[in-house]
Amino acid sequence: IPRGVKFIETESESARSEDDTASGEHEVQIEGVRMGLEAVELDDGAAVPKEFANPTDDTFMVEDAVEAIGFGKFQWKLSVLTGLAWMADAMEMMILSILAPQLHCEWRLPSWQVALLTSVVFVGMMSSSTLWGNISDQYGRKTGLKISVLWTLYYGILSAFAPVYSWILVLRGLVGFGIGGVPQSVTLYAEFLPMKARAKCILLIEVFWAIGTVFEVVLAVFVMPSLGWRWLLILSAVPLLLFAVLCFWLPESARYDVLSGNQEKAIATLKRIATENGAPMPLGKLIISRQEDRGKMRDLFTPHFRWTTLLLWFIWFSNAFSYYGLVLLTTELFQAGDVCSISSRKKAVEAKCSLACEYLSEEDYMDLLWTTLSEFPGVLVTLWIIDRLGRKKTMALCFVIFSFCSLLLFICVGRNVLTLLLFIARAFISGGFQAAYVYTPEVYPTATRALGLGTCSGMARVGALITPFIAQVMLESSVYLTLAVYSGCCLLAALASCFLPIETKGRGLQESSHREWGQEMVGRGMHGAGVTRSNSGSQE
Repeated sequence: IPRGVKFIETESESARSEDDTASGEHEVQIEGVRMGLEAVELDDGAAVPKEFANPTDDTFMVEDAVEAIGFGKFQWKLSVLTGLAWMADAMEMMILSILAPQLHCEWRLPSWQVALLTSVVFVGMMSSSTLWGNISDQYGRKTGLKISVLWTLYYGILSAFAPVYSWILVLRGLVGFGIGGVPQSVTLYAEFLPMKARAKCILLIEVFWAIGTVFEVVLAVFVMPSLGWRWLLILSAVPLLLFAVLCFWLPESARYDVLSGNQEKAIATLKRIATENGAPMPLGKLIISRQEDRGKMRDLFTPHFRWTTLLLWFIWFSNAFSYYGLVLLTTELFQAGDVCSISSRKKAVEAKCSLACEYLSEEDYMDLLWTTLSEFPGVLVTLWIIDRLGRKKTMALCFVIFSFCSLLLFICVGRNVLTLLLFIARAFISGGFQAAYVYTPEVYPTATRALGLGTCSGMARVGALITPFIAQVMLESSVYLTLAVYSGCCLLAALASCFLPIETKGRGLQESSHREWGQEMVGRGMHGAGVTRSNSGSQE
């Protein structure tokens, strides 16, 4: 067993060292009895560029250490903590579809002001997500995450005391500015996960998003009739408060520490994880593949990543545009009964004041709860197909099914069928979002990972910023045009997913964005995914 551990820890070195060919083959035979994975990898003959090769068997990279230590107690704790951040983010998002009709009635707001209340949150998120990505790449993942959570918590509670519309508009915008940094928790989380567990874990973190949305609706059912929307805003900040207290336990990313030249801190973090997991630390000296500048926007547009970045921006835009559009449409459709009721109702109330409104009824809340629950099967379906079909095909499939369900809403269906179609559409669009969250940290190297995720998140916020004016304002003039816009956007996003140049299934997180290294990693990923890793993924 110790011999097996030694091999796993230094597998990359054995594979890359030309001097130790004989001993390397000997170890493959021993290890190959237990796991065929390494044997296939060594036989594919893809040589690593000499400048990246480890000089002796007594060196290892963070990637090797994370793989050797494996998944254990530390990662379970980190999962819960990252999950709390996601839960808080989901609740702040879900509250928009509940707050909008309430303030529309209570403060007699015209529909464009209601839409603006939602959009201002996304303006804040859009303007800050690249900034949080830069902070995370320059000053550390933990620093960026901690500041963004404390910011969101402060302004989230403060917005409950807003006396007039202009105040709540400004304060919710500042909440949005803070929420823009929450996706950085995925960057930190992904950098501590061994490759086999990464896709499954990032998807399971999305379960916390689903829990957050469901919890928000349940909270609204009990709080809104008795205590009102101000208490709902205060109570919705509880997960953020919990995360703010617990995040001091979070370690800084070992990959980030190595990249910023802080080797001792990285080793201390890896030792801490090994101790918590009860696993041995790899022997030897921790090295880095190549020292690089961190978090430069131009790195996202190098020839190797240019198309990936542009296509991912559109995919993230479409995901958020459609997801949040559906969330807002759901309350509108439930208040009307179905699509045809909206069309006839718009004609009937043409002469009425535009400030006419309806509070959400108990039935509306229950149906909203049912459609929100669809996020759980969405996670499970994505979890099942992402290692079978790969990341690109999973995203494409989710977009196509959402588009199909949107088109089916053109038919005059009853309340039950409407709820079912919204359930399926919500499940798959949230699944597409989850697949994008798995793919994006995998495709970018450590130096630009947080910035890549930050800019993608920023584009998502652009989609979310526009969507209230489609789902709430355009809906008043034409419900069919509204549905056609969402359906068409998702069909284009499905095409964009298919055209992505890199498939990351079965590939390790890249340490370097150096062109040769990138190609070598793609090569390894293609061989690994095609020959062994997809099999091991499907068996699990």
